[in-house]
Amino acid sequence: MEEPIVVGIDIGTTKVCTLIGRIEGERGIRVLGVGIEPSQGIRKGTIVDLAAAAQSIARSIEKAQRSSGLEITDAQVSLAGSHISSVNNRGVAAVSGGIIDINDVHRALEAAQAVNIPHNREIITTIQRGFIVDGQDGIRSPIGMHGYRLEVEAHMITAAQATVENIRQSVEAAGVHVTQFVLNPLASAEVVLSETERNMGSIICDIGGGTTDLAIYIDGDVWHTMVLAVGGNHITSDIAHGLRLPMEEAEKVKKQFGHAIKNEVSEEEMFTVRSFGDEAVTQIPRRDLAHIIEARAEEIFELVLQEIKRSGYDGLLPAGMVLTGGSSLLPGIRPLASRILGLPVRLARPENLVGLVDQLHSPAFSTSVGLLYFAMAMNESAVPARGARFASKGGSSDFMTKVMEFLKRISP
Repeated sequence: MEEPIVVGIDIGTTKVCTLIGRIEGERGIRVLGVGIEPSQGIRKGTIVDLAAAAQSIARSIEKAQRSSGLEITDAQVSLAGSHISSVNNRGVAAVSGGIIDINDVHRALEAAQAVNIPHNREIITTIQRGFIVDGQDGIRSPIGMHGYRLEVEAHMITAAQATVENIRQSVEAAGVHVTQFVLNPLASAEVVLSETERNMGSIICDIGGGTTDLAIYIDGDVWHTMVLAVGGNHITSDIAHGLRLPMEEAEKVKKQFGHAIKNEVSEEEMFTVRSFGDEAVTQIPRRDLAHIIEARAEEIFELVLQEIKRSGYDGLLPAGMVLTGGSSLLPGIRPLASRILGLPVRLARPENLVGLVDQLHSPAFSTSVGLLYFAMAMNESAVPARGARFASKGGSSDFMTKVMEFLKRISP
């Protein structure tokens, strides 16, 4: 039987990454296609220019199709932004027949989703945290058990309808149907969190370009999620203002000379830059750069700490924090996070990858790779080749024609 194909589109503030993978075995995915494109028209995880965002997404999808020889029809799509919020609720269903089946579970989950949310918001993901059968709690999978009353504890993630619809429209302009939106930290957790960390109690922190995405796992389930509208681009912006540099130059300086702890940088270390209005290069102490980075990084982790305390689960995280995302590559950021949070912190990146994975062994691609594993978990009972089909000749030109027709419609 042909192995299923899964597709993930990670729409971030700094990049759009489309991955096509084939499921091999129980927990293996071979990456068949990769399409990485700089983001345009996207800020802090939300679309601010529909035409520019659609073009970035379309180019990323086309690159993945070209490298894999597959035409994408369906995909899991990442979601972030400060408009994301979450709520926990409990649903109850009477068991028909005395033995719990999948229909009873669905009815309990539907009851849990009956929460009051504003009319301009929608539930994008419902995650079952645990079940209670006739008063007995701690049940992981109730199907097949005897009982008369089934309760489910569910964690629901909600998002602004307009923002979700804008992303959906941009993706579908490229001829790709969005099967499900997946919150960034839930996707990242699929590849960087161990079973021990999920069960003991830990928090995953994905620091991207425009947002910092959090998810708290306890007893193997998601208990709390949150997106903070601050990320690596804010550090770059601080450097640009503090050293009077163009944003592109500030980003290069951050990656090449940056450090998150000022006291770990020697006072003698210098680097050269070309500031605004200066024809000649200027020497700047590396410690000054570290001072700028440390101030913003401290602010990010203090906001993270506030959110952990607000959730009420701050005493239930003995496994500490797993740090990932592109900004986690900054030297010194792990000990800085551990100092502020008072928790053990480790850095994580996608591992044990096979296929076209040369660029993917980086924390910046945790969400991208995680989308494939999330799709695999959701797709275990799906028919083969659900996410993609083999492309016919001329498929690429048809694909770009659809994109151009979409851009004409939304252009003034």
